[in-house]
Amino acid sequence: MNERGFALTLIPILILIIGGIYFLYSSKSKVLTKNILPTPIPTPYQFPYKNPIIPKGQSYRIIIAGDSIVNSLGLNANVLREDLIKYYPDSEFVTYNYGYPTTNVLSLYQRLTQTTNVGTKDNQAILTQQFELIIIESFGNNPLSQFPLAEGLQKQNEELERSVNAILAQKPNAALAFLTPIALDPINYARGSRDLSPEVRKQWVAERVAYIDNHRKFAQEKGIPVIDVYRASLKPDGTVDKSYISDDFIHPSKKGIELISQTIADYIFNNKIFPQ
Repeated sequence: MNERGFALTLIPILILIIGGIYFLYSSKSKVLTKNILPTPIPTPYQFPYKNPIIPKGQSYRIIIAGDSIVNSLGLNANVLREDLIKYYPDSEFVTYNYGYPTTNVLSLYQRLTQTTNVGTKDNQAILTQQFELIIIESFGNNPLSQFPLAEGLQKQNEELERSVNAILAQKPNAALAFLTPIALDPINYARGSRDLSPEVRKQWVAERVAYIDNHRKFAQEKGIPVIDVYRASLKPDGTVDKSYISDDFIHPSKKGIELISQTIADYIFNNKIFPQ
């Protein structure tokens, strides 16, 4: 066979080989593509919020996040623990206090998702821990004063939205509630640490109350329960009961801590958050 004849014979063979290889890899690629499933998109939580059913256990864990008002309850919120044991004498309670002084609501999401520090103590991210109930305080005593009020309230809503969505996505079996602080005294607020004119003092209180009210409003619109210590600390005529406020006129007194603790315990028991 001459060279021209050999070439004419070889060309169809090469075409068949190349075609076979192409078909083989093309088919394999289609099979692999067919077996790759799309990444599921998490379903957004459907509000209004509904507390999950907490299974009965020997012990229950509570996390409270907020500012120095929460910090005032102590490392393990022992008064709250004692109040809960009265309602649940056969159970044990552990409270993780994530109340950080002089912090505002913009630090909440970081506290949920990252290791944070208070004093000399490192606290692991809240959402990496196991708990049956998480309570978010208003941070109202540390408003976002660097922004105009309307803008600050919007930023508060955005941080609460982001934080609540993270809690519900990662801890769907834990109960959630919001908490308000002891009522603020517009005549004496911060008198123990700030030299303010009566007008400025009232302005400070009005700004802080706006953040507390907005915290409550956000919860109510989502159906999230509110443990309303603020209203519980008012007299029947609607004025502030000063006995719940300490000598610095900001933080709760001993009686105020007892009120906060009892109001939380009452909410848990009356709403059957933990099995009875």
